Amino acid sequence: MANLSYPSEFLLMGFSSFGELQVLLYGPFLVLYLLAFTGNTIIIMMIMADTHLHTPMYFFLGNFSMLEILVTMTTVSRMLSDLLVLHKVISFISCMVQFYFYFSLGSTSFLILADMALDRFVAICHPLRYSTLMSWNVCVRLAGAAWAAPFLAMVPTVLSRTHLNYCRGNIINHFFCDNAPLLQLACSDTRLLEFWDFMMALAFVLSSFLVTLISYGYIVTTVLQIPSASGRQKAFSTCGSHLTLVFMGYSTTIFLYVRPGKAYSVEVNKIVALVTSFLTPLLNPFILTFRNEPVKAALWGQMQRLKGLHKAI
Repeated sequence: MANLSYPSEFLLMGFSSFGELQVLLYGPFLVLYLLAFTGNTIIIMMIMADTHLHTPMYFFLGNFSMLEILVTMTTVSRMLSDLLVLHKVISFISCMVQFYFYFSLGSTSFLILADMALDRFVAICHPLRYSTLMSWNVCVRLAGAAWAAPFLAMVPTVLSRTHLNYCRGNIINHFFCDNAPLLQLACSDTRLLEFWDFMMALAFVLSSFLVTLISYGYIVTTVLQIPSASGRQKAFSTCGSHLTLVFMGYSTTIFLYVRPGKAYSVEVNKIVALVTSFLTPLLNPFILTFRNEPVKAALWGQMQRLKGLHKAI
């Protein structure tokens, strides 16, 4: 493979350093994957079933949970199957498709977080105009733009990868087709691609983070002007779960991707990617449940309803 410029397939290293012991990782990883999938699915079904949660904030939360499910399906499902085989082969086309969906869905999740920040800003800073400024028409447009923009912008990014000369082998030191290990296989000049990647990170990650920071700057200023301590606490409590998701999402992604693509350790990339692939989707339902009173009330109501149906049967 030393001089092959367009490999028909790649070999994913995954956790091959563990040797035969990597099979033992299958059970724990499968449990984490199923918990994350089930938890986020419950959040979506609860938001759809309970009319009290048919508000802009929970509309965006439902979108975010759906993104968590799709991101884990894109990377983790493939990784689980690879843990059971010796040769982890992925075709060139499948690799590019995985690359496309992983970064498109990831970028969409940050734009949805920014939409959620805007929703909280309007709710707290302009409560009398909330129903007008955050109408369902506006919410659907914000969510639609958050989904469409990354999927369109990632097309030239993926096409550029298909035209690279991969003359440094076909072994990807990762459990999915991530950006850095792909660029490390290319002997082409990738400086322009790395600059484009950085601009994409600015467009979707840092810009949405800036929107979130500005929104919460206004929120904090407004809340501090509330005379009663209980009023301030109530206002901040509506933002608690969102702020936790913001911290978890942005901290790892900015560390991994908001810098040149080949300039950091792939091993570090692999470890942090594991956290974002398992920990964040797994904790998301618990954060939304235990730090959000309406969601807890809706969950309890659905459990009581199911219990009543069971008794009736």
